[in-house]
Amino acid sequence: MQQQFKQGFANPADLVPNPWNTNKVAPENEAKIDASLKRFGMFKPIIVRELADGTLQILGGEHRRDSAIRTELGQVPIINLGKITDQRAKEIGIADNGRYGSDDTLQLAELLESLGGADELGTFLPYSDNDFMSIFSSVNIALDELDLDDDVPPPSKSSEKAVQTHAIMRFKVPVGDVSKITERVEKVMKQQRFHDEDSLANAGNALVHIFSTVEI
Repeated sequence: MQQQFKQGFANPADLVPNPWNTNKVAPENEAKIDASLKRFGMFKPIIVRELADGTLQILGGEHRRDSAIRTELGQVPIINLGKITDQRAKEIGIADNGRYGSDDTLQLAELLESLGGADELGTFLPYSDNDFMSIFSSVNIALDELDLDDDVPPPSKSSEKAVQTHAIMRFKVPVGDVSKITERVEKVMKQQRFHDEDSLANAGNALVHIFSTVEI
C-alpha cells in the first residue's frame, strides 16, 4: 500500500523530536548545518508523523529543525506521514538517517575541486579537515611534488597512430604513506635515470622498477 502523506510548512518550534534518534551531531557540525541553511535555505523537508493529540513528531531532520530555530526561520517545509505506528516510525527514521551508497573517491575529489577550495567548502559541507585530506590525497600518488623538469608532451602531429607504451592507472594509498611513496619514486627515478619520457611515464617506470625488485 502506498504511503499517504501531506506536504506543507510548520513553525520549527512546533516540531517535537522523537526519543529514539541515534544520530548525534558535534557542535562544529551544527555550525556547518547553520551555514548550509543560510547558504541554500531549507531545501530538504523535515519528515514528521502526527501523534494522537495532533503533535507533529520528527522522524527525519531533527538537526535541520534545530538549525532552523537557531537561525530564526519562522517556517520550514515538512512532509507529514500521518498517524503511523511506532514500529513504522522507527523504521522510517533509521532509513532516513542511513546511507545506501558510498562515494567514488576520484569523482568526489574532482567534484569538490570544481567547486572551490577545502577552506571554503569545509564551512558548510559535512567534511572535516581530515576528510578533505583523505579525499584529495588518496586518489593518486602526489606526482606534482616530484622533482620533475619535463612536462607531458603535446600529442604528435604525425598522421600515424602512436604506439601505446603506457596506461594511466589510478589507485588509493593511505594518507600517511603518500610522502614515503613519493620520496621512494623520486629516488628511484634519479638512481635509474628515468627522465627520457614524460613525467607520468617516468614515475610509472620507477614504480615498476620498485615492484620488480620485490619478491611476491
